[in-house]
Amino acid sequence: MKMPLPEGEFDAYLFDCDGTIADSMPVHHRAWLRALEPWGATFDEELFYAWGGRPPATVIAELNARQGLAMPVDEVNEQREKYFQELLPEVTAVPEVLEHIQDAYGKVPFAVVSGSARDSVTASLTALGLLDRFDVLVCAGDYVNGKPDPECFLAAAELLDVAPERCVVFEDTDFGVRAATAAGMAVVRVPPPWQRHPSDVS
Repeated sequence: MKMPLPEGEFDAYLFDCDGTIADSMPVHHRAWLRALEPWGATFDEELFYAWGGRPPATVIAELNARQGLAMPVDEVNEQREKYFQELLPEVTAVPEVLEHIQDAYGKVPFAVVSGSARDSVTASLTALGLLDRFDVLVCAGDYVNGKPDPECFLAAAELLDVAPERCVVFEDTDFGVRAATAAGMAVVRVPPPWQRHPSDVS
């Protein structure tokens, strides 16, 4: 079923990537668990989804602090990304979001605004055959303050030369929704996998 847009006219569509365009969050969680296992770190599914939208380096640092560990941030992050790339063929697009992309493509400019690294975002969009749909990519490393700070969304609006209040954001996480709202943008909340695929949950 197509997700309704908020009321109003919009001059740009901004999309989170993981869990919004790409139905990749379960795959990301598996990659995280594999990368963390050698260090004895835990990262349960509830916390993983609650922290959705945070840059991976921030997640690793926080897990270190909470669990009294000293995992090397760069090394763990590289392993996590390696495992994700191996699992990438399993990722599909979120149908309800893909429908909006197909309907509006060529009518308004699109941007991806993600807490993931550019290589990861590019790989996901390429695997889905969607990379050429997006005029702008704003990824980890392109801004200082991650979601829920609005900086990344405001940067995307500026690159598209569209006023923030004329942008609509598609997001699946609390951090992302808070960031988009703080940027003065309308938001379409993308349900998590277990709400979109209730029949898959036993």
